[in-house]
Amino acid sequence: MRRALEFLVTRVLRSRLGIALALAVVVFGIIGAARLVAGPGDPTLGLTNRPNEPITTVEPSAGDDGLVGSASDPTPVTRPGELTPEQTADRFVAAWLGKPDITAAQWHDGMRPLSTPELTAKLADAVPTEVPAGQVIDKATVRPRSATFVEVLVPLDSGRLRLELVAPDGQWLVDAVDWEQE
Repeated sequence: MRRALEFLVTRVLRSRLGIALALAVVVFGIIGAARLVAGPGDPTLGLTNRPNEPITTVEPSAGDDGLVGSASDPTPVTRPGELTPEQTADRFVAAWLGKPDITAAQWHDGMRPLSTPELTAKLADAVPTEVPAGQVIDKATVRPRSATFVEVLVPLDSGRLRLELVAPDGQWLVDAVDWEQE
C-alpha cells in the first residue's frame, strides 16, 4: 500500500496525465454534489416547453401590413416637358446599341445626356464593340418601384438588358445597366 501511495504521489500526480485526471475527478465531483443538493429538475423548463400554436405579433385579420401584393403600383413622376421613363429607356438603348462604325467618343456622347454622372464614369472605359447585342426584338417592360425609381427590361436579340432609372428631380436618367444573356 505504501508503494502504491508513493507511486501515486511521486509519479502519477506529477505528470500531465495525472493532473488532468485529478482535475476531471474534482470537476465531476462538484457537478455531482450540485445535482444532489439541487434535487430533481422541472421537466417543463427550457426548450421542451414549446407553444402549441405559432407566435404572431400581428392580428391575422388586421389587413395588409406590407408592400407585397399591394393593390396599385407606384406611379413614376416626370417633370413637365421631360422624357418619360419609357422614352428615356428607348433612347438610351438606341444609343447603347450604337450604329456600325461609331467611334467610342460618339457612343459615349450619345449616352451621356441620358445617364447619371455615376453611370457615365462607370462606362468611361467601355467601347461600343463590346456591346453583346444588335437590336431590340420586343417592347420594353417598365416596372415602377417608386415615384422616382423604375426598372426597365428590354428584350434584345441575344439576351435582355435591365436598366435602372432614377428621377430625383423629375428628369429620368439611367443609373445602372445590367446584361442578362439568354
